[in-house]
Amino acid sequence: MEPLDTHLPRLEELARGLGLDYYPVDFEIVPPAFMMEVAVYGLPVRMPHWSFGVRYIYQLVQHRMGHSRIFEVVFPGNPGRAYLANNNSVQENSLVVAHVLGHADFAKNNSLFGRCREQVGQHVVELAAAHAHRIEEAIEEHGQERVEVVLDAALALEHQIDIDQCLTRPVYRDQAKAREAHEPKEETQGDGFRGRFERLAGEEAPQSAPQRPAAVKVPPRPERDLLWFIAHYAPEMEDWERDIFYAVREESFYFYPVFACNIMNEGWASYWHARLLREADFLPESLYLDALKAHSDVVRPVAGDGQVALNINPYHLGFSMWEHIVESQGLEAARRIMEQEDDFGFLRNYLDVDLAEELGLFVYTALRNGQVEVVERDLHELHETILAPRFNFGAPRVAVTDVRADGSLVLRHDYTTDGRGLDVDRARKVGEYIHRVWRRPVILNTVDSRNAEAVIRVGS
Repeated sequence: MEPLDTHLPRLEELARGLGLDYYPVDFEIVPPAFMMEVAVYGLPVRMPHWSFGVRYIYQLVQHRMGHSRIFEVVFPGNPGRAYLANNNSVQENSLVVAHVLGHADFAKNNSLFGRCREQVGQHVVELAAAHAHRIEEAIEEHGQERVEVVLDAALALEHQIDIDQCLTRPVYRDQAKAREAHEPKEETQGDGFRGRFERLAGEEAPQSAPQRPAAVKVPPRPERDLLWFIAHYAPEMEDWERDIFYAVREESFYFYPVFACNIMNEGWASYWHARLLREADFLPESLYLDALKAHSDVVRPVAGDGQVALNINPYHLGFSMWEHIVESQGLEAARRIMEQEDDFGFLRNYLDVDLAEELGLFVYTALRNGQVEVVERDLHELHETILAPRFNFGAPRVAVTDVRADGSLVLRHDYTTDGRGLDVDRARKVGEYIHRVWRRPVILNTVDSRNAEAVIRVGS
């Protein structure tokens, strides 16, 4: 730690001198086991659920097989938090510190990060800890089994948010209550599900409206924010259950820019760690050379020499693109791009034919003999192939289309956007989770893995 303590302030001074603008970063050296837990849970303290244990086992297996090593975990905020593994060498941690400063600059200045930060707040670590505390209180009051049912449903839907909507958004206009102002009570206040559902559906309409408003379907249009819709419109949900859905949704808003800017963000941090190390003449030569080797390991393509890079390394692709942009357009242009784009705009607008050819990127298909064959060099197809797994957190896009008179929740999987069907067994399991909190039948219209139309119904 002593050499790193010496180099850290000078690296930060150099970074600011080169134009990086970031909130203060708190660095902490932690054991590898803690690093892995933080990487799996996504936050140092987070709500308890069995699914994180499954993710932990997977990450542990990957690590022990040599497929994964975690050098650092960063949480944007003011201040930012960065955890470094105590089994990293001084050379590796010097590189990691420079890498983190690039991340911090990106998180403060990228517009998507900024928009989500304005809604979720600067202190997500404390926010997540507060969520975890409230859920622990719910477990004490309502029991582990009841709370786990709600967490199963909320975490199964954690990627089903609408990032184009605000975190805090109003409910739909309540046309049903507007009708109540003009109709006799006995005609509007039945005890059936539809009456209760419509009375729940929004704010009071003006009492002075002279005409009888027409009934409006709820939702009035396909609703992609399933966490929000169920939290607001499941009529038998208790307040503590809604709080869990709100907590999961709030954390998903925080994680979205991390996912949607992964290539840009890792590439920007890699560009800056390389530049900072190159210009840090105060680093001993031996430390610099070892750190440079670590840099080469980080930004290399996934496949070895002479092989097709079947999996995209975001560090390699992002780093190569930023170097190309800085060389061809200048650093100020690169900063403007960093501030305005996410991965979708970044790749579509700035991964050109020359760079794609230089990096050996193309669409391939696997042959029966284990070899691969190039099937497409079209640049548009290349962009969409890389971006497809990143669309909507990599999860299928599903929307609420109707709530029937008997209370059935009708969902539709928009398979035209991701071009693939659902695993019917998995979809049915998620439907069961939703059914337990919606407490009425759940109907999902989709296509199966063979692109045949399928209807999945859960509940009688």
